[in-house]
Amino acid sequence: DEISVSDSPVQAKATALWDDGSIKWAFVRSIANLPANKERKFVCNIGEKTKTAYKTPVITDGYSVDTGELKIKVSTEKNVLFDSFIYKNNKINISAPVLISEKGQWDYKAEEWAFEEKGPLCVILSGKGYFVLEDIKTKFELKLTFYAGKAWFETALRLFDTTDESIDINGLYFDVKEDAKSFCTGISNYKTDFDHGNDGGAAYTEIDAQYLKYEANEHNPEVFYGTFFGECRNDDYGICATVFQAQQNFPKAVRADKNGIRVYIVPEGKTIVLKSGMARQQKIQFHIYPADTDIMEVNHRSTVYQMPVRPFIKPEVFKAANVFESVFTDKPIDRYEMFLIGKADEHARGYGMLNWGDVPDGGYTSQGRGNGRFVWTNNEYDFPHAAMLMYARTGVRRYMDYVLAAARHWIDVDVCHYSKDPLIMDGQYEHCAGHIDDKKVVCSHQWVEGLIDCYHLTGEKEYLDTAIGIGGNVLRLLDTPLFKQSGQANARETGWALRTLSALYKETNDKKWLEKCNWIVGHFKEWEEEYGLWLAPYMDNTAIRVVFMIAIAACSLMRYYRIDPQPEIKGMILRAIDDLIKNARLDNGLFYYKELPSLKRLGNNPIILEALTYAYELTGNVEYLKAGIPTFEYVQQLKASMFAGGNKNIAEDALLYGSIGTKGFAQMMIPFAVYYSAASKEGLL
Repeated sequence: DEISVSDSPVQAKATALWDDGSIKWAFVRSIANLPANKERKFVCNIGEKTKTAYKTPVITDGYSVDTGELKIKVSTEKNVLFDSFIYKNNKINISAPVLISEKGQWDYKAEEWAFEEKGPLCVILSGKGYFVLEDIKTKFELKLTFYAGKAWFETALRLFDTTDESIDINGLYFDVKEDAKSFCTGISNYKTDFDHGNDGGAAYTEIDAQYLKYEANEHNPEVFYGTFFGECRNDDYGICATVFQAQQNFPKAVRADKNGIRVYIVPEGKTIVLKSGMARQQKIQFHIYPADTDIMEVNHRSTVYQMPVRPFIKPEVFKAANVFESVFTDKPIDRYEMFLIGKADEHARGYGMLNWGDVPDGGYTSQGRGNGRFVWTNNEYDFPHAAMLMYARTGVRRYMDYVLAAARHWIDVDVCHYSKDPLIMDGQYEHCAGHIDDKKVVCSHQWVEGLIDCYHLTGEKEYLDTAIGIGGNVLRLLDTPLFKQSGQANARETGWALRTLSALYKETNDKKWLEKCNWIVGHFKEWEEEYGLWLAPYMDNTAIRVVFMIAIAACSLMRYYRIDPQPEIKGMILRAIDDLIKNARLDNGLFYYKELPSLKRLGNNPIILEALTYAYELTGNVEYLKAGIPTFEYVQQLKASMFAGGNKNIAEDALLYGSIGTKGFAQMMIPFAVYYSAASKEGLL
């Protein structure tokens, strides 16, 4: 009740606080009247009471919801989703989700419901339960989102494999059971094609890899690809079921006939292999309307669901809020801005239910790390956070959508949701074939900042919960023997761990994260004292300088230094950077890759730019920035394209479009942008 938006009704919550208890981030829902082709400004006022509640508020009673258009009550009975569902005195019959695997049809059972969000504008009911087949059961979460005065709602089904084996899904669907007088399916990427069936027979539309391979589409697919729905009507009302991002998450299908609609998350006859520990959420919008509603109006609502209007915060507001790294530039320079745009947009896309939001890494694949299979990036170097920073400094919509697609995949597929091994449970898997096939979880390949960003963008707590789970996994890994002796792990292992734990403290103000941060600082101190440097073990008889690993450690220490400015931390950072400037540069001014004759080639990892910038920040000595000029210029010579084109290839359960991974932009964005900001202020660019 301390946030308002112009004269609009508001439902708001603080998603993060500063350490003094003031609001750091707020997630605000508001009813906004957007006049077509005209500008309208909305102002969010913190510290003011909300205006009058919406005239048709959402009403809740037990596990019932009344939006003014829809009245529902959810169920805990086996194979029943709704105890009742009423639209204008009409009973609607939407089934519980049906799961079919190679072993047979599973029973659905929601064991508990809770209000995840409850207010005058929006209610989210969250159900948890299991699909059960004989003595096997696997977990699901089901979120139902309703809006005041609206006759549509969203169903988000998140299925987990909490068994010790993979589940071969051969069918997963919802039924809308109706005595339909008319029906159709619709699919689009520009103009919608409708299938009304032949001679009263069923209308059926399916998306699979072959369909996508030969369909031309010019959209940026994170923002929009097309829509996909089934629709039916009787004399009183109609129902439309729209699958969110169906093309991106193929295979998908919709069937409409005289008995209603079947909307397939996985079509019968197709197979999705959900591996032990994996999860995946898929979303459907159900829209109910008067029987005489024009089909193009139904199509409009379906399309808006695929590409909703999204507000944005101006870059100058993000900069003033001081919630992000110093990536903002007072006087943008066109060639550097175009380079950032090109690097952000050049990434390939991996289509498929378990792949959307991720992409294979060409370098790892060509090295043979997947034994001939594609090696998935698994959001290495935190691509969502890099995209969020790009969105914050530009206000460009597509970068927000990059965050949403990548982070959703990350918390579902790239994190372990079930394991008997505590060193794997809740952890983020390192890049590998099949996303998780190596079952390897290490400190140096776990991040949380992009997940925290997505929590603030969506208000969905599962992103923050996943980040906290990753932090817990990192704490358990740091207690293993590998980290008991200085120099046995490389500098990036504890470096990335420090970055993760520092970010969690900044987000939650929970001091438990700081305890291990202090331990890591002491670990780096002992390491430096024993070896003189943060040398990394490479071969049995050799420990070497690895520039990017030492830079990772220095950058992570700087993040912690901002929380706890210990003089010893400042000293360690500067000693490490001074050593690299003196001993780890080639004659051309570039830093080398690794300190071995067989590896002393041109280094192209830009993280050293971030470390140099922090050394400049700590000292005011512009010579640190000057040492980075050759690297800054060299990085821009690496290929950057505005378009991730190329051939479409079908590989395993994926359709791959383009070949450039997300890792390059993820590791480059912060170093390049913070250096660019500092060097431009000093007149070096």
